[in-house]
Amino acid sequence: MKNLVVLLGPTAVGKTDFALELAEHLGSPIINADSRQLYKDLKIGTAAPTPKQLQRVRHYFVGTLDIQDYYSAARYEEEAIDLIDKLFISHDTLLLSGGSMLYIDAVCKGIDDIPTIHEETRTTLRQRLAEEGLDTLAQELRLLDPEYYATVDLKNTKRIVHALEVCYQTGRTFTSFRTATAKQRPFNILKIGLNRPRPELFERINSRVDRMIDDGLLQEARALLPYRHANALNTVGYKEMFQVIDGTWTIDFARERIKKNTRVYAKKQLTWFAHDTGIRWFHPDEREDIITYIDDATQQKPHNDL
Repeated sequence: MKNLVVLLGPTAVGKTDFALELAEHLGSPIINADSRQLYKDLKIGTAAPTPKQLQRVRHYFVGTLDIQDYYSAARYEEEAIDLIDKLFISHDTLLLSGGSMLYIDAVCKGIDDIPTIHEETRTTLRQRLAEEGLDTLAQELRLLDPEYYATVDLKNTKRIVHALEVCYQTGRTFTSFRTATAKQRPFNILKIGLNRPRPELFERINSRVDRMIDDGLLQEARALLPYRHANALNTVGYKEMFQVIDGTWTIDFARERIKKNTRVYAKKQLTWFAHDTGIRWFHPDEREDIITYIDDATQQKPHNDL
């Protein structure tokens, strides 16, 4: 039986550095499961792997999309599973690493067979969002799909708009497409979670934000300004930098807001992962214990000693 090792955890916990070492140990490429790192123009704000890191270990699903390309967890599931099947021909164990919860679930559990949304429908909803606001669309969702309305985060623009897109395009409720039935994969899945004590994690988040701004996050956002309404840029870091470019916020205010919003996102990630009892959690410094656990679980013969 083939093995897929899934390395997950909150943002800034230290997945990137350990994933490189683990990939070398397993003799595996890295299959990226960070939804924003797929976009080639979002390097600084997503802490994408550097050219040196990309040269060190082969990565898939990094820098493959243009900023306006439409992409979804459903498409990721299809493409990632196809890639995994092909890589298993020459690998017994593969490594998938990232923090995008839906993308990880797409590979491990599968997601519901929701139809791809036509460009015309997406354009209509984007225009309505800009003109009428999120609250109006949320109330429309309450009428069209009260069951989903009762459970969705009413501040999550992407989910509300997508649910309405499905309603408009199919004439069915978004809820009707959600089966919540996990797909069976023809390989073993071993989930390794990295976490740190909250103060330690938050300090790393704060330091990363400072480093991103020092490395030119504002300049990266300015180059992307013509595409600011693209879904890929509805992301912590870029949204705040656009406020600086607009003259609404100072760079110092934006810096602190990015830190706060990133900490909030990290807590959301941990809340999501907490529901998955199949994750074995470690501190990132417990590298030897992690590798021993993986080797025992997969009967992996080491390629390198770390």
